[in-house]
Amino acid sequence: MAHRTWLGALAGAAIGAVAARAAYAAFTRRPPVGDEKTWTRTNHRGEPITLLEGPAFVAGAGAAAALAPGLPARVRAAAVVAGLGGGALGAYDDLRETGSSKGFKGHLTALARGEVTSGAVKILGIGAAGLAAAALLPGKPGPRGGGVVTRLADTLIDGALIAGGANLANLFDLRPGRAVKAGLLAGGPLLAASLVKDAPVGAALAAVPLGAGVALLPEDLGERAMLGDAGANALGALLGVAAAATLGRPARLAALGAVAGLTAASEKVSFTKVIAGNRVLHRLDMLGRRPR
Repeated sequence: MAHRTWLGALAGAAIGAVAARAAYAAFTRRPPVGDEKTWTRTNHRGEPITLLEGPAFVAGAGAAAALAPGLPARVRAAAVVAGLGGGALGAYDDLRETGSSKGFKGHLTALARGEVTSGAVKILGIGAAGLAAAALLPGKPGPRGGGVVTRLADTLIDGALIAGGANLANLFDLRPGRAVKAGLLAGGPLLAASLVKDAPVGAALAAVPLGAGVALLPEDLGERAMLGDAGANALGALLGVAAAATLGRPARLAALGAVAGLTAASEKVSFTKVIAGNRVLHRLDMLGRRPR
């Protein structure tokens, strides 16, 4: 039934794209919270830019996760919880921005000394949302069957993968289009593999955030808007759900290791400097962007 897999993926991407564009148009007329200034920030050029791309992505991808055909009820619920949970907590951090601490380590260090930053609230909240989404996913067969211990281990792995993906995507949202491009590089192979294996659930789950991201990419590359924490966290969380629902345990552990490694590396090195120093990554990063 390969046609059902393709149709599900196309429907998920199309719903995400249409809903994201509609939400962006609506939010630029009337922001979901506050006014236009509430969502205005200064970008890397020192120019004003809106964060409303983020809520538009959350709304579009959330609608697609809820409406895309072919998803079992528990998988659909997991995607909605991860996407909306990550987006809401990211929006909270976008609008509050309390504390001077930066980065995963910085927020947790501040929390350890009694300072509750908006970033710490987001990290803990996304962790809880990731575990909740992972618990909703159907059990997977393992080498020793589907016992309680195996199910608990899978839930912890999947929860960490979803929450870690949300955090990692946000680390790329420092230049126009970078987070969406990173999402395409991570989600594209998941989508392609699901289509080749005729796995409709995996294809639809991967297509949902990719469709919404590509639809908003022109605003991002044109430096009129950016995903912010809301959009980037939702993007990474939804890709984490897609990986958790489709990959076997060894592949999920490898993906989690890659996410953890990149997150740890971000505390020591600048992704922007690494990308600028690599010819291939730099050309990909600048693709579609305004010249410096």
